[in-house]
Amino acid sequence: MTAEDLPLQFARTKRFSLGVPRGFVVSPDGDRVLFLRTASGRSTTSLLWLYENGGERTLADPLALGDGGEVPEAERIRRERARETGAGIVSYATDAAVRLVAFALSGALWTVRTDEGVTRRIPTAGPVVTPRPSPDGTHIAYVSGGALRVVRADGTGDRALAEPEGPEVTYGLSDHVSAESLDRSRSFWWSPDGDALLVVRVDNAPVQQWYIGDPAHPGRPPRAIRYPAAGTANARLSLHVVGLDGTRVDVDLPKEAVSHPGGAWTDPAFEYVAQADWSGTGPLAVVQTRDQRSAYVLGIDPATGATTTLHHLTDPAWLEFVPGTPASTTATGLVLTTQEGTRGLLMTGTGVRTPEGMYVHELLGTAGDRLYFTAAGEPTEAHVWSYDPQNGFVRLTDEPGVHRAAVGGGTVVLDGSTLDGQTVPVLRDGVPAGRIEVLAERPVTRPRPRLLTLGARALRAALYLPTSYEPGSGPSATSDPGADRLPVIVHSYSGPGMQTVVKATRWHHAVNQWFADQGFAVLSVDGRGTPGRDRAWETAIHGDQLMPVIEDQADAVRAAAELFPELDTGRVAIRGWSFGGYLAAGAVLHRPDVFHAAVAGAAPTDLRLYDTHWKERYLGHPDVQPEHYDRCSLVAHAHKLTRPLMLVHGMADDNVFPAHMLRFSAALLAAGRPHSVLPLAGATHLVAQEGVIDTLLRMDLDFIKKSLDLRSA
Repeated sequence: MTAEDLPLQFARTKRFSLGVPRGFVVSPDGDRVLFLRTASGRSTTSLLWLYENGGERTLADPLALGDGGEVPEAERIRRERARETGAGIVSYATDAAVRLVAFALSGALWTVRTDEGVTRRIPTAGPVVTPRPSPDGTHIAYVSGGALRVVRADGTGDRALAEPEGPEVTYGLSDHVSAESLDRSRSFWWSPDGDALLVVRVDNAPVQQWYIGDPAHPGRPPRAIRYPAAGTANARLSLHVVGLDGTRVDVDLPKEAVSHPGGAWTDPAFEYVAQADWSGTGPLAVVQTRDQRSAYVLGIDPATGATTTLHHLTDPAWLEFVPGTPASTTATGLVLTTQEGTRGLLMTGTGVRTPEGMYVHELLGTAGDRLYFTAAGEPTEAHVWSYDPQNGFVRLTDEPGVHRAAVGGGTVVLDGSTLDGQTVPVLRDGVPAGRIEVLAERPVTRPRPRLLTLGARALRAALYLPTSYEPGSGPSATSDPGADRLPVIVHSYSGPGMQTVVKATRWHHAVNQWFADQGFAVLSVDGRGTPGRDRAWETAIHGDQLMPVIEDQADAVRAAAELFPELDTGRVAIRGWSFGGYLAAGAVLHRPDVFHAAVAGAAPTDLRLYDTHWKERYLGHPDVQPEHYDRCSLVAHAHKLTRPLMLVHGMADDNVFPAHMLRFSAALLAAGRPHSVLPLAGATHLVAQEGVIDTLLRMDLDFIKKSLDLRSA
């Protein structure tokens, strides 16, 4: 029997995500911790677990509840935006005391109490999406058929609170931009008293309609999608306060910002609801302008809908919100994003800001008057910090890695990932009180990344050499050019929103090591535009999202070869997915002197086809600044291709549409540039199916070997 290799293990473990605990919620008294996790590193069904009194037990098992696996269309879309690949219970919500838990399975509403452990199916008017209990646990709000509905926790009194006025209107669901580009998955919030909700109304009628067909099944009709491409109309968003007594108050949102930054393109109209919340201080909302350079933090009067501007955020490039903000405590006041050359937090009640040089990744939450957040000064790490007026800033994690936390009462659940693995210790009043088990499999290929700082821009990079290879054992840079040096594969994402060079367990470490063990040196680089450093680093791509990133990759290859003469810079391939695929294709177009072959997966080749918020953030409006889009377009520069290129794309991708690949391929053909195309039938933007992702890794390897003339290697 053939042993399982890394590609097959990678597919069967869903990128090593199975068995990983996630979605931690800690009760306010610190006694209970809820979380999601599959039963093993191979099970694909996520269960709801309870950690209490030093031990963990299952609260709800979807298989025991008869989960059929089918989900409503709105839930399927929500999962695609969240890049959710699992099945079973993939999300849940609780009351304020973390006693009542609500979740959806196959469109059915289920509840379980943490003090009883008995699951109960709640009858509803239709398929359920995003159920959420009221703070007092007496009611559960949910969305069905685009309507926001509420039912009592005992299953009685189901009724609509807000019903759509037309087929393109929804209440309580996020529009495409909010879910995909703003990371706002929630669209309704309970009042602290549980007598009303703040809800987002979405009208998708202005948004252009696109279609995705299934070429492998021509008898099926195409799927219609409202997709706001750059420069086109967004969905119309509004906020409303709806009461359980049937009342409704429309929130008076401001139309446009005053004292707004100027520029070649400026648009002060508020089109985005970036965040909202309803805490003890009253409802809050953050609205952002179309050009993303102004945002108002608004206080809302729930009785009248009147708004008060509590804070005006501006940035000359674009506003980057810290996830979890705004929040508030009685001691610190509002906690907001601040933009002053770094990404930090501002406590308006005290005027305290996070220290200079501290990059804040996320505001995790509050416990009493204490804030918890993740931040670091070194881009390859992220640590858990706390702040309160009495103790100031305190770092809670020490081991180099990427750490997060969930908090409640005196309990802190530390979710820590290092290069040695992941652990989830539980602290009670600062003292270890146990741990939550991580059941994920370890890769059969052990990653051995060498973390480097390269070149004049101090590029953070990871170099992977064959497991049996020791640096210095190969030829020197001055030896015979025909000597057996290591060909190079560059595998970087290097785009906004994600880092690959981190001191943490990540799937790409294992995949890159597998490629290295096939006889390569693999290099991963976080260039300009990636998070984790400072605002100047992030905004260096403003107006040009392509050439600075390519130059960073090229500089890193040269700098790595100076440190490791064994690297053969005459044989360099580059591969990537999504922005990484865009980078790979752009690299062989513009720098064929450095990059000699490319595999480009799900590459956004024509940035005019990507969504408004994500692309206008970096490149402006395509009608006002078309030169930015022309400069960054792969389609416009297809005639420059002189190197082997393979394009891979999921034909059901509704984030980077297959049109990107097809238009680029057509432009390459028109220019007489040979290339390869691999369409993936039925695959979305996140490819995870066994038999597809594992085979794709092997095909990438074969293409690179052939292109670099390594077929006999």
